[in-house]
Amino acid sequence: MDARVARFAPAACPRLVIKIGSSLLVAADGSVRREWLETVIDDVAARRAAGQQVVIVSSGAIALGAKRLGLPKGGRASLEDAQAAAATGQIALSQIYAEMLSARGIVAAQILLTLGDLEDRRRFLNVAATLDRLLSLGVVPVLNENDSVATQEIRFGDNDRLAARAGQAAGAAGVILLSDIDGLYTANPATDPSAKLIPTVEKLDAAIDAMADGTSGSGLGSGGMTAKVQAARIANSAGVHLAIIDGRRPAPLQAFAATGHGTVFVAGEGARGKKAWLAGRLTLKGKLHIDAGAVRALATGKSLLAAGVTRVEGRFERGDPVEILGPSGTAVARGLAGYDAADAAAIAGARNEAQAGILGYAPRAALVHRDHLVTL
Repeated sequence: MDARVARFAPAACPRLVIKIGSSLLVAADGSVRREWLETVIDDVAARRAAGQQVVIVSSGAIALGAKRLGLPKGGRASLEDAQAAAATGQIALSQIYAEMLSARGIVAAQILLTLGDLEDRRRFLNVAATLDRLLSLGVVPVLNENDSVATQEIRFGDNDRLAARAGQAAGAAGVILLSDIDGLYTANPATDPSAKLIPTVEKLDAAIDAMADGTSGSGLGSGGMTAKVQAARIANSAGVHLAIIDGRRPAPLQAFAATGHGTVFVAGEGARGKKAWLAGRLTLKGKLHIDAGAVRALATGKSLLAAGVTRVEGRFERGDPVEILGPSGTAVARGLAGYDAADAAAIAGARNEAQAGILGYAPRAALVHRDHLVTL
């Protein structure tokens, strides 16, 4: 077996997350593509029989609900329509998965999540514990964003990033995104005949981000390939491999195992525990700009001292997550602030011996301690 593909095989990947998008699951007329979905569930059953625990992240609730309710624009004419469609479609979606998995002797479970469920540390741990127990019992959890209550401010907006975050919570070793495009290309394959599929991405950098934007990447734009690359970054930060493969064909997981066709984002060792959760966060409360010396210090595993901070942005309290940016404006780390924004700004650039006089109290050991910091 291809080494790229072997990373997602049961032997190397005891837990796998599979994401199914709306465009694959729901036909243009709003009906479920049952014949195709049966082949995907066959794939899932085969992997479970081989000893792999599987989590499914599935879109499609809004599209299904909109058809049942007769709502215009696929249920997205307004937030209220989308929420009503999601509530109606989710029960239908759950029933379909429960029936198909049950026909293969597998119990299904449903978990609906909002962004806050995975951004808040305590709730994240609750989700992780639930997934772990379900998987240990042989259940296939089916996850989706809880669009019936989520608003623009508290939603993932796409299930690619939800799948990557769920992979962290589940302790998965791999995430596979079933897509209506077969991977990341050097340019938009729809308009550029010279565009080439990139089979392996070893490093997520600015060049990869450029390939995924709305003009030079897949042409899918935000929520399309852009979201998939963001998902890869979230997954890889926790040491989780991620693959984008063609989901349009029948039995797509079997086809990937046989051909290796797709794009694999290879993870390094990655962070673990609280640091992995922090690296994969989508919401941050502020920014700390630091100098080149501080960047070098963080790279060696040291804490962030106030002396290396050049500017503070945002409103945050002590313990809130903040992004740490180098002189070029590129994010180099994330961490939990040791001070609120006002005190952090007051001591920015000051050495430790000067901080007590500025603050009026004894300073802490660091502005962001290394135990609460992860480099990117």
